[in-house]
Formats: sequence, C-alpha cells, structure tokens
Amino acid sequence: MRRKIALFLFCSLMMFAVSAAAEDKAEIFGGYQYLHASSGTSGVSGFSLNGWNGSLSGYWNHFLGLTADFSGTYGTPSYQGVGVSTHLYTYMFGPVVHAHAGKLSPFAHALFGGAHISGAVSGGGVTVSSSDSGFAYALGGGVDYKFLPHVSIRVGQFDFLQTHISGDSQNNFRYSGGVVIRF
Repeated sequence: MRRKIALFLFCSLMMFAVSAAAEDKAEIFGGYQYLHASSGTSGVSGFSLNGWNGSLSGYWNHFLGLTADFSGTYGTPSYQGVGVSTHLYTYMFGPVVHAHAGKLSPFAHALFGGAHISGAVSGGGVTVSSSDSGFAYALGGGVDYKFLPHVSIRVGQFDFLQTHISGDSQNNFRYSGGVVIRF
C-alpha cells in the first residue's frame, strides 16, 4: 500500500511539474482551514478541527490545471467526557478548472488521495494513542480575489471532504482561506 501511495505521489508531482512548465503558469496557496468532521460512528457527534491548508497548481492553459493539496487539522474533541487529542492530515491530487472574471477567479476541483488520523487520550500518567490511514477525496471550489498583479486572496474554498478510514466513511465539510501567489 505504501509503495502505491509513493508511486501515486511521484507521478502526480511529475504531472504538476510538466503542467507548470508547459505554460509557465502556476500558483501556490497557503492559509487557514476549518474542518467540521463526522466521526463515521453512530452515537458519536461531529466535531470541529482547525489547522492549515496548502496547495500547488500548474495550468496547461488559461483555465485547466492539476492541483496537489495538503492539509493538517488539529483539535481535542470530547468523547464521553474525555478529550481526545486529534490530528487529521490529507494529501490529495486532481484536476482544477479556473475562470477569470476581472478581479474574481472562481474555481472548482476534484481531488483524490489519502488521509491519516491519529488520536491520543492522556490521564493518570498513561497515554493511549491510535492512528490509521485511508482513502480521501474532496469535491468543491471557491473564489480568489486579485489583490495585486501576482497576489490574490482566497476568499473562500468550500469542499465536501470524505475520508474512508477503519472501514467507516466520514463526511466532512472543509473551509479554507488565505493567500495565493501566481507566477
């Protein structure tokens, strides 16, 4: 499984490099991320995590490209009165479609890859932890506002993010916002 993920990452990064070099158009995004997560387990309510989101996009032409998206979210949701220190990381790749309308640039993407979650509970000098990995995909998009010639503000990126970990599917909502640098 790890070899397949490594091969997928390598091929995706190579496709990104080729697409960025073809038209010399690329962008880097970095910023804040809010995630409303579903546990995927009955009887356990959803919870919120905060963190970061970053992506690299290379474009074949004025509107079609490839995105590599990475994120990390953190929090301590409560389960039966006990705080569980939780970390969720995603790494996804896929096509992106961008439109340019003056200072606004709406976009849509379909990203596919993986997710890794870990959780730990501490008490009485003992820490119990667990982690697992699985498949993830995100469908969504957003809008960028051109602030300077090569700098935009990502006003909002909204994604339906589904992870499939430990045999359960988790349906999550993800919001990201931050700075986009184009070159």
